[in-house]
Amino acid sequence: MPDLTPELLLHGYSIGIFPMAEHRDDPEIFWVDPRRRGVFPLDGFHISRSLSRAMRRTRFTITAFNDVVAGCADRADTWINAEIFSLYAQLHTLGHAHALEVWEDDMLVGGVYGVTLGRAFFGESMFSRRDNASKIALACLVDRLNRGGFTLFDTQFLTPHLASLGAQEITRAAYHARLEMALMKTADFTAPAAASAQEVVQRMTQMS
Repeated sequence: MPDLTPELLLHGYSIGIFPMAEHRDDPEIFWVDPRRRGVFPLDGFHISRSLSRAMRRTRFTITAFNDVVAGCADRADTWINAEIFSLYAQLHTLGHAHALEVWEDDMLVGGVYGVTLGRAFFGESMFSRRDNASKIALACLVDRLNRGGFTLFDTQFLTPHLASLGAQEITRAAYHARLEMALMKTADFTAPAAASAQEVVQRMTQMS
């Protein structure tokens, strides 16, 4: 693989592939193009009763990149090596990588980050240090993507955790077709967002 640059990374996303490393200390990076792709229907996020209660009661505040990538990499088994970490920081500076941070008082307790291109959001990783923190981050992310005009939320793979929240699995061909459509127009991740998790759950409840 040629040396990765932010521009090459964005090109990879535009043709439906994404980079990974085997683990934190492995300098080798490879491209991945799954046969089955995980996606989140932006009108299909599932808020359970317990998550709804948690969001209505939460003292969390939602802000938007800083330490989220570091939080995602802060685990024993991670694919985020030093080069990948640096590349996403560069993409953030260029306006193509964004995160939602979940704070409890002055402590970062969860978050999710990914890459934007056209009307597509490519979810990369998330973490949680409190019950429901990553779920709250995902719910607020879906709300933000809807507000900003996004049409594709790529989760890369489908996990039981994501499936429980409404994510689905589609074929590679179906994913590439959706990606092609999403890249035809632009969206805005920085569009006015919900002021709180309480506002997000209220909006999602009204829409369901």
